[in-house]
Amino acid sequence: MDAAVIVVGAGPAGLMLAGELRLVGVDVIVLERLAERTGESRGLGFTARTMEIFEQRGLLPRFGDIETSNVGHFGGLPVDFGVLEGAHQAAKTVPQSQTEAALEAWVTELGADLRRGHEVISFKDEGDAVEVEVRGPQGVHTLRADYLVGCDGGRSMVRKAAGFDFPGTTATMEMFLADVKGLDLSPRMIGETFADGMVMVGPLPGGITRLILCERGTPPQRRTAPPAYSEVADGWKRVTGEDISHGEAVWVSAFGNATRLVTEYRRGRVILAGDSAHIHLPAGGQGMNTSIQDAVNLGWKLAAVVRGKAPEALLDTYHEERHPVGKRLLMNTQAQGLLFLSGSEVQPLRDVLRELIQYEPVSRHLAAMVSGLEIHYPMGGGSHPLLGHRMPELELVGDDFKTNTSRLLHSGRGVLIDLEDNAVLRRRAAGWTDRVDIVTAAPHGLAADGPLSGTAAVLLRPDGHIAWTAPGSHRDLPMSLERWFGPSR
Repeated sequence: MDAAVIVVGAGPAGLMLAGELRLVGVDVIVLERLAERTGESRGLGFTARTMEIFEQRGLLPRFGDIETSNVGHFGGLPVDFGVLEGAHQAAKTVPQSQTEAALEAWVTELGADLRRGHEVISFKDEGDAVEVEVRGPQGVHTLRADYLVGCDGGRSMVRKAAGFDFPGTTATMEMFLADVKGLDLSPRMIGETFADGMVMVGPLPGGITRLILCERGTPPQRRTAPPAYSEVADGWKRVTGEDISHGEAVWVSAFGNATRLVTEYRRGRVILAGDSAHIHLPAGGQGMNTSIQDAVNLGWKLAAVVRGKAPEALLDTYHEERHPVGKRLLMNTQAQGLLFLSGSEVQPLRDVLRELIQYEPVSRHLAAMVSGLEIHYPMGGGSHPLLGHRMPELELVGDDFKTNTSRLLHSGRGVLIDLEDNAVLRRRAAGWTDRVDIVTAAPHGLAADGPLSGTAAVLLRPDGHIAWTAPGSHRDLPMSLERWFGPSR
């Protein structure tokens, strides 16, 4: 084998997956068709759930000073994300190009083999390995790996070549996204509608203005190159009456409202993550964030399987957990699209929803949906309210140390937190200490009366989700450890 895993695509999903694999020593090759990063930033900022993920891996400092905000929207209607107590605020000013640069530096430091200018031509799942034909700077060559993961975007070659079903709806309209210098426009929140379309204006650092334009009645085009800025300027004038033709485009992109989701995230030894598995209208900046979260759910499971620590059946939980997330993503982005892309006929619906959002349960529900904080996985075997949810951020104190729950997850390993210094519990988990850290500590300060009050122990998966609690779980600890981490050594 040339590597345990070959990842196709060096976008946020591919880089995050490579980092997750390298954290526990898995050999990984990342193949990227482009010789260098484009510098484009379709994604802008992080949702609260992605902020949690980056903190649990110690990555947040790599992004420098992050401007955060509790102000968000659903379909262009303002939503106060501050109703989600204890949650991270969303990051608003981190362009995707910076995200990719930071993640690339991280995975390179961890020893990932990133090969730019290498395009996958074909591959074959041979049952016990995947053989991949690659065209690189030195010509065509073949690589072999245990698994191939397609993180190669909405037009995924891996998805198409492997024959994944990708049902959904085709695009019915075209939208423009552009970062432009030399404009002096007042900010406009997404959802501001005109008779002939919708526009958004957002200031970015460095004197750059981000524009989004949707002109109603413009069918999607089959493009082989980015649109000219003149198309954006002409459409902008027709919709708003403003002349922006003097602006200097940094980059321009066109996209549609196609909505599709694969029926399965894995076929044998070929797996999909990120936009290769789901495409949708980029409403609320959820696309890149969901892709990163796909990678974090998959990474530790794939690592356990290729290292021989867990059976292949563990990979089935990747589809079981992330496919429903993909369905929810498509549902909420379609709903938002109806709100901010439709004309005056939808105004009564906007007005009713604007009223409903004033009720805190409604605002909380929509904020959790868009931020990713509603996501939890069915663990089975228990009734504890935290089961399947991510471990809340708490300060923990032991005999001679102080830490927090995010720091415990920096290594990408599982964690058993013994909250009552139970020697019997620790002995029962001793057979998994090559994969699971055992920490004896108790919540400190206000956390003592928080969500772990009355709980004796919790088992965290490497992605931070709670897999077992005492009391509150019907499965005993060894059974849960074996389910998520494989047999004891």
